[in-house]
Amino acid sequence: MEVSLANLEFKRNERAVLQIPSLIFPSGTTTALFGPNGSGKTTLLRVIAGLEQPGTGEVRIGHRRVEKDPEIPQRVGISFQTPIFLRGTVRHNLDLALRLRKVAAGERESRIEQAARECGVADLLERSARQLSGGEGQRVNLARALALRAPVTLLDEPLAGIDRITRCHLLADLPRLLATFATTSILVTHDREEAFRLADRLVVLMEGRVKAAGPKKSVYAHPPDRHTAELLGYTVLAVEEKLVAIPPGGLRAGPGTLRFRLLVKRVVDMGNHVHVLGTVGDEPVDVRWPEGAPPAAEGSEITVSPGPGAVVLGA
Repeated sequence: MEVSLANLEFKRNERAVLQIPSLIFPSGTTTALFGPNGSGKTTLLRVIAGLEQPGTGEVRIGHRRVEKDPEIPQRVGISFQTPIFLRGTVRHNLDLALRLRKVAAGERESRIEQAARECGVADLLERSARQLSGGEGQRVNLARALALRAPVTLLDEPLAGIDRITRCHLLADLPRLLATFATTSILVTHDREEAFRLADRLVVLMEGRVKAAGPKKSVYAHPPDRHTAELLGYTVLAVEEKLVAIPPGGLRAGPGTLRFRLLVKRVVDMGNHVHVLGTVGDEPVDVRWPEGAPPAAEGSEITVSPGPGAVVLGA
């Protein structure tokens, strides 16, 4: 189900937290709300869920306005960043969420069993929900939201605060889980890897404003400005009165159409290849040194150039 925003403004203590003239989350997609801490991502998620009311503008799920339709919460499943569980077992907490949505008893049981199995928490169903580890709690939190099978599923930092191994497993599992249980999904993250691994669309949010939105490949290939490019992982260098955004690993030794002077700070032998670390102007850069090329000396200057994938900002 499509989610759309129009002329949205949200203020807190007279400060504009969100200013979004127009934004659409297409039906059947998974979108990452991606941006630094404090950019308004969680607030936007709460506005879509109807938990916060915008000062002006509107949010629609399908053709129904969130702020004017009391039944909209029935169309949204939400997983908060910090799991909130009531007393009782994991099963009880999952069952309660479904009972509040008026799901029939037999259907509740089958949904709980499937969501728990797919999220890897079937063996925790009889455990006290308040005695789970961080990783267990996040998986149960996710299972509870997915068991709702809502037309719109909202996930706030679903991989936050969990150990590395659990995070790796969820990075691998979550796209499949969303494809199985969810229709339209929107997730919040400030982590670039999570955004690209979990979603097929990106909305880059900074200071409450949308800097870029669309399929992730298109957003990555066309950063609109320096701050967005850096957030997406580019190194931004100035040359010939231009700003050039260079993707990771995108600098190479030798001249090209554009060229930079790199001051060599360190030469690092990685065993099977060598990296040259230095600065271009004030920007730190890392260049993989060509095999068989004469070694670079610390303190020397060498010419480097961007390879394919570099973007001239504003062009």
